[in-house]
Amino acid sequence: MQSRTPAGRTGRPRSAAADTAILAATREALVELGWSKLTLGDVAARAGVAKTTLYRRWAGKNELVVDAVAELFDELRLPDRGTLAADIEGVVLQFAAILARPEAKSGLMAVVAESTRDDALRERIRASIVERQKGLVLRGRARAEVRGELAPQTDPAEAARTMDLIFDMVAGAVVHRTLVSAEPVDAEWARFFTQVLLLGLTGAADGPRVPQQ
Repeated sequence: MQSRTPAGRTGRPRSAAADTAILAATREALVELGWSKLTLGDVAARAGVAKTTLYRRWAGKNELVVDAVAELFDELRLPDRGTLAADIEGVVLQFAAILARPEAKSGLMAVVAESTRDDALRERIRASIVERQKGLVLRGRARAEVRGELAPQTDPAEAARTMDLIFDMVAGAVVHRTLVSAEPVDAEWARFFTQVLLLGLTGAADGPRVPQQ
């Protein structure tokens, strides 16, 4: 695990073992209590550390939950399934499976809601979760270029815009379907979504259809 030191915090060196225990305890509390009932005191007791240990590391509950949820998304891997489309489908299914976990569901929805009133928290979500996972897009595109599936992008600014857009489309669609619409993200949905993503509405017009729920 990569230790995430809260901005502006100084003092004694961080203990990786304590961080691991605290973040695991936070996810456990999210499952059992939900975000609204989770307290730093309860997390400290579960992790076997003093409450002051948490306050030396995190400014409050929201920051702690962001880092605990961010570790779940660090489990995402870019599979090598032979084609760009198959790779995207694999990532989509992994992402949806993580979002379906109660600790991710309750934690992410809560901190995103809180971040609408807290710019620093929004930036923490962006840095700890969003920016870290954009690397999957970069690696996926690079692999597709090596396979000859995509032409190289020579303009760095255009490449960055493309990466941001692809990430937003994938993350936005899966988050909305899983957490807002509460609909399943199964292999058939992932396949059709990927087809629309890669070919657009016109190219996907003759493709398979997801059955009506």
